[in-house]
Amino acid sequence: MTSHIFGIRHHGPGSARSLRQALNTLQPDVILVEGPPEADKMLPLLVHPQMKPPVALLVYVPDQPQRSIYYPFAVFSPEWQAIHYGLTHQLPVRFIDLPQAHQLVATDLVTDVMDGDNRDETVPLTPDSQNLENEIRFDPLGWLGKAAGYSDGERWWEQLVEQRQESTDLFAAILEAMTALRVETLPGTSQQSENPIEAQREAYMRKTIRVAQKEGFQRIAVVCGAWHAPALTQMPPAKEDEALLKGLPKTKVEVTWVPWTYGLLSFRSGYGAGVESPGWYDHLWTVMQGSCGASQSDVAIRWMVKVAQLLRQQDLEASSAHLIEAIRLAESLAALRDRPLPGLPELKEATQTVLCFGSDLPMGLIHDKLIVGERMGKVPDETPMVPLQHDLQRQQKRLRMPAAATEKIYELDLRKENDLARSHLLHRLDFLGIQWGVSQQTRGKGTFKEGWRVQWQPEFAVKLIEAGIWGNTILDAATALAGDAAQKASELPVLTHLLDRVLLADLPNVVSNLMSRLQTETAIASDVAQLMEALPPLARVARYGNVRQTDTCIISHVVDGLVARICIGLPGACSSLDEDAAAQMYEGIAHVNRALSLLQNEDYKISWQQVLIQLADRQGLHGLLIGYSCRLLLDAGVFELEEAARRMGLALSTASEPPQAAAWVEGFLKGSGLLLLHDQQLWEVLDSWVTQLNDDTFIALFPLLRRTFSTFSVAERRQMGERVRRGDIHSPTSVGADGFDESKADTVLPLVRQLLGV
Repeated sequence: MTSHIFGIRHHGPGSARSLRQALNTLQPDVILVEGPPEADKMLPLLVHPQMKPPVALLVYVPDQPQRSIYYPFAVFSPEWQAIHYGLTHQLPVRFIDLPQAHQLVATDLVTDVMDGDNRDETVPLTPDSQNLENEIRFDPLGWLGKAAGYSDGERWWEQLVEQRQESTDLFAAILEAMTALRVETLPGTSQQSENPIEAQREAYMRKTIRVAQKEGFQRIAVVCGAWHAPALTQMPPAKEDEALLKGLPKTKVEVTWVPWTYGLLSFRSGYGAGVESPGWYDHLWTVMQGSCGASQSDVAIRWMVKVAQLLRQQDLEASSAHLIEAIRLAESLAALRDRPLPGLPELKEATQTVLCFGSDLPMGLIHDKLIVGERMGKVPDETPMVPLQHDLQRQQKRLRMPAAATEKIYELDLRKENDLARSHLLHRLDFLGIQWGVSQQTRGKGTFKEGWRVQWQPEFAVKLIEAGIWGNTILDAATALAGDAAQKASELPVLTHLLDRVLLADLPNVVSNLMSRLQTETAIASDVAQLMEALPPLARVARYGNVRQTDTCIISHVVDGLVARICIGLPGACSSLDEDAAAQMYEGIAHVNRALSLLQNEDYKISWQQVLIQLADRQGLHGLLIGYSCRLLLDAGVFELEEAARRMGLALSTASEPPQAAAWVEGFLKGSGLLLLHDQQLWEVLDSWVTQLNDDTFIALFPLLRRTFSTFSVAERRQMGERVRRGDIHSPTSVGADGFDESKADTVLPLVRQLLGV
């Protein structure tokens, strides 16, 4: 009864290839793999025809799905190849890591990724050794590769392992290297980790090996992270391990398979685990394991072919001559670095130099599309799922919206039944906190259009499990969650925004309850600011509801009440406001004005304009609000330009305090300088006021004036500056004879002749 310990590098194609060779040579009768024992029942699905890696085992606490952990696998993961080998040869395959039932019960881990030794772990070390051991534990083979002068462990592994035809003693050499590393980095001479979790993990692995030995297996293959290999070779007395594992707390966990992506296997995914170039590793595995008799020299050639195809798809030049030169350059770089074949660093440098002409932009595309890759896995239909997941899959299939790792833009026509159903689904998922789709701006002004940027993320699987407490279908769950939010909402703006979302998601069972709450809150609300904030969502529903086939009659009387109460209460609410309060009221008036313009109701329009006239005529009001009211009335055609100029003149007269006058100018001009540019009378009034300010007053008002002019477009500010520089305050559009520069005009004439073909 011999245990053969295979210390591997996680997600390494070289490690996976050597492991397959070693298993073929050993012909084991049982395979033990580092992983969660709770997932043993899920292993048969690995060889299901519908299973397409990358995938991940998801282990979670049913009552607290946010307490979960992922075990990702790619086709080039050594663990995946070991399990696949065992299942296809009808061998017993078991996971041997410390059960997550123990690890999740006492940890603060929330939706993390377990990647064997590739984890961010906290180990109590001495200050001098802490950084070194963390680096080695994170990726011990990578550390050895860097120590040997390579960019990372996989490059080192490729050069020293893939080039070898005979790898009989390979894993013995890894074991020897890891033993030396543990002696140097772990305290004392026991080579046992002082971290309790690590010690318990290794104790449980040894316990499982002993169980297999007692069952009579003769050739036991143990596949584990290279760091753990020495701890599983030197077996201490069983009672020591039992003492470490005695009395561990336990919780109930569930396990399932979920699709994964190459993007999440990379470091940039933010999980602190994985590899930098999963797309490249997939290429290595595919070429070297292919049945077409590919040699190692084909790796670079086929990679460059992929790069050329990608660039050509983006209408970028990538000729055959470019490919030949790029491959030659990569081979030359490898020779200069004393390496038999070019690796990814050489191929990247050659690609950027020859195919990308030194630019970083195409290399960014190559990195995302090829080096990292966009592949997303698939799990069989028989995979255990919560009912909510099954319902989502049915809807995705019915609506022809597959879950994909690549980003896709949908421009929906809400007049079409299928597009309307897609919109409802995306809004319902957003209610559940699953932002599969992000709303986008659409081309044109049609109210029947809706844009979405859709991209599936594997972590949505956990959120679906969490949302399962609200219902067994997307509709039921969103309805229950919206109903709960309606009961808890205590402010009118929250209710109106919630109603907007409910109608967009088409949750009819919530509308009646929500409307009842809305009517009650509207009747008792006395804060005009809240009434103003509550109106825009209702205006959008009332204006666009018919496009979405929503009955808007149910909110018409609520809108009537809101508009009436805003018009009555706004003048009083604008009294005695300081700078900050006036700025907030300015935003509120702007929102209401846009909402009423959207509704296109003549009665609302008349009532609103009467209120604005009251504000424009009211003495003692903050200048920002008076100026803005005048601007809105001018835009609406209630005031003529002459009247607006007269009011500006009064506001900027010497009888007015300069700060009040500056605030009036800000309210009148904020956001648009075209009026000032094209109306001579307004320009002259403002110019006269500014030039009459004394130095101290101008310096005091300068920040406010600059803030106002900063809201103008660059072109508007440039035209104003040129006009002031010329000293031309009389004509905004024409240039006098004295200002005409014939020499500058002559320099343009040749270009004009060329354009006209003269």
